Amino acid sequence: MGEKKLVGKITHYFNKIGVAVVELSDELRVGDKISIEGPTTNFQQTVESMQIEHQNVQSAGAGQSIGLKVIQRVREKDQVYKLA
Repeated sequence: MGEKKLVGKITHYFNKIGVAVVELSDELRVGDKISIEGPTTNFQQTVESMQIEHQNVQSAGAGQSIGLKVIQRVREKDQVYKLA
């Protein structure tokens, strides 16, 4: 596994639709490979789609909150890393 860089943290999770709200501290783009890690969370996935205020976006930057479709349950305060 190469470098990993902290890009944000989970602030909310919508169980029914499998979407996490991520508060970004760095840029994230569709197609990036990410790792979501926490006390009981540890998985990797590719960013398939993300939204800001229900609009699909290709990228987002520090200070923005995005909706991110996730493949497993996540929890508040889980850390989101971008994998190089």
